Amino acid sequence: MNLGMLCFIPARAMEARVMEAVVKAGFDDITLAQSRVFQRIGPDGTRVTDLAEQARVSKQTATFLVDQLERAGYVERVPDPGDARARLVRIAPRGRAAVEVARKAEAEVEAEWTRHLGKRDADHLRRILTKLREITDPYR
Repeated sequence: MNLGMLCFIPARAMEARVMEAVVKAGFDDITLAQSRVFQRIGPDGTRVTDLAEQARVSKQTATFLVDQLERAGYVERVPDPGDARARLVRIAPRGRAAVEVARKAEAEVEAEWTRHLGKRDADHLRRILTKLREITDPYR
């Protein structure tokens, strides 16, 4: 199996566990597609065009997903302080509450993986993947 697929399988497993925890915590109106855009929102907000690019979807799709997230109270649109004509998508209080649940689930999965691999190998894997990110993630 190639390295890409070997990275993809655990990433999908993490994503599924996080979504399960989020839904179980009562945030049952967020979809996987919405979450893939949502998780790319920066701490100070992000433009829809940047969310689309990072999520590798069309601007129309990103706008549609952000509209849904906004109606559900997960995000809000605010003026961009750097460009009066533009708007930023920012995580709203309900979205921050969902992020807290997601972060807890991520930590639980990582703890399981660390127990399975051992601390040394888990730390080594993190260092290797972080180094690989240097040449694979244009949005670092």
